[in-house]
Amino acid sequence: MVYVVDDEAVIRESLSWLLRSRRLLSEGFASAEAFEAMLDARPDQARDWPDAPSCLLLDVRMPGMSGLALFERLNARGLGTALPVIFLTGHGDVPTAVSAVKRGAFDFVEKPFSDNSLVDRIEEALALSEQAIAARQQTGRLALRLAELTDREREVMALVIQALPNKLIADQLHISVRTVEVHRARVFEKMNVKSAVELSNLLKE
Repeated sequence: MVYVVDDEAVIRESLSWLLRSRRLLSEGFASAEAFEAMLDARPDQARDWPDAPSCLLLDVRMPGMSGLALFERLNARGLGTALPVIFLTGHGDVPTAVSAVKRGAFDFVEKPFSDNSLVDRIEEALALSEQAIAARQQTGRLALRLAELTDREREVMALVIQALPNKLIADQLHISVRTVEVHRARVFEKMNVKSAVELSNLLKE
């Protein structure tokens, strides 16, 4: 989804047509406040949003909240990587847009813009969003698996990823080798891994 925030209806409509012609979905907003209201209306308060590749085309200068102010508020919500921002600027706003890029915006495009160049950058932004969402989802799945471990299983896991043999783990935790083997097997099952190396690599991601 490509979100377009611009106070000029003609810009929103032309971008919507352009994106449709490239088989890209879009949704337009006439103000920064309207876009933020959409986020606030979500039940999860945008915590896990977006859940599909997305980017934001954001006009720098608008009545009310500026595009730059919205950009800062989106960063405060932690949406910087999952929702790459491409600023749409007039000539006089270029220094402001450059400054925003230095603070994490994906890019800026000066009006009037080249359709092909803009769509190319949008597709690159969507690819970046897809990577960020996949990483976030992977982190979420890992957190759920870790939450299933008991305290003892966590203790065993911490020693397993240090490549300690079961006998040394048993000595350190003052339990039997058989008990270590049972906990080790449960850790591998819950974390969906087959070896200590795989477990270690998973926890490093």
